[in-house]
Amino acid sequence: MKQLLFAFACLVAITTSCKQESKKEQPNSKMAEVMAIHDEVMPKMGTIGKLVAELKPMADTSQTDSTYIKAVTDLQDAHRSMMDWMKGFGERFDSEEILKGKPLTPEKQKWLEEEEIKVKAMRDEVNQSIKNAEQLLSQ
Repeated sequence: MKQLLFAFACLVAITTSCKQESKKEQPNSKMAEVMAIHDEVMPKMGTIGKLVAELKPMADTSQTDSTYIKAVTDLQDAHRSMMDWMKGFGERFDSEEILKGKPLTPEKQKWLEEEEIKVKAMRDEVNQSIKNAEQLLSQ
């Protein structure tokens, strides 16, 4: 009987511990998701620079409504979107919140949800501009 009670007490302790751990990680998981998107897109800034360098000579020698000019502009706008997003994100959250999982206030939790929407839009803009530029260069 003592062994059964001990096993039950251990099970309750483990379950309670896991639930508390889950509650602690929940706000951090959203931050981790947002940062994962940033980390996915950041290396593509080099690709954008390379594509702009390849397309710029063609854009400079073509008509004002050229697809080359549009592709360069889209790439530059996507790069700017990344820089603007990082600046705005850094103004809203400190390094403890971003890197160390410091708990967020309810207001900052709301901001994080807004930032998730923004970072996804920025990711889509970057990916689309790269895709369009690569297709243009492959023609």
